[in-house]
Amino acid sequence: MNHFELFELPVALDIDLAALKNSFLKLQQQYHPDKAQDKDQALIKSSAINQAYKVLSHVDSRAAYLLSLKKQDHGLDQSIHDFEFLQSALEIREQLDEAQNPEQLHSLKDEVNQWIDGLVREFKIDYDDEDWGEARDTVRKLRFFQRVMNDIDKAEDQLLDDEQYDLDDDF
Repeated sequence: MNHFELFELPVALDIDLAALKNSFLKLQQQYHPDKAQDKDQALIKSSAINQAYKVLSHVDSRAAYLLSLKKQDHGLDQSIHDFEFLQSALEIREQLDEAQNPEQLHSLKDEVNQWIDGLVREFKIDYDDEDWGEARDTVRKLRFFQRVMNDIDKAEDQLLDDEQYDLDDDF
């Protein structure tokens, strides 16, 4: 059974994330080790459910998983060789390093989301056309932007922590 089947979802890049979460919660209740008679089996099943949920929750890992279902996921850990993309990626990283307020981070997040949306469209075309080399390259780029998005979230959290720390300084 593949991850999509586990959660009763269509095998596709675009999935209903709310349905994924609902299915995940139901399965976790059903296979929770504390409620099972065979705790070892329940722990194994619960771990598999968690892993499948983690994979399907993010578009980059979901795209990689789709490639794995087609046995086309080899080389996903290779470097990106698209010079223009790398130049743009460097600029985005520099913007993130220089961001000093929530507005700058929000603007950067919007830009990264636009990149992700474009790459999602590109992946769908490559996947449908069975252009596996291009699809793998697109997954590498999606992974890069997912890491950037995670770093933006961390930077936002850090700014919030710093603001709260500054408020406490007055006391």
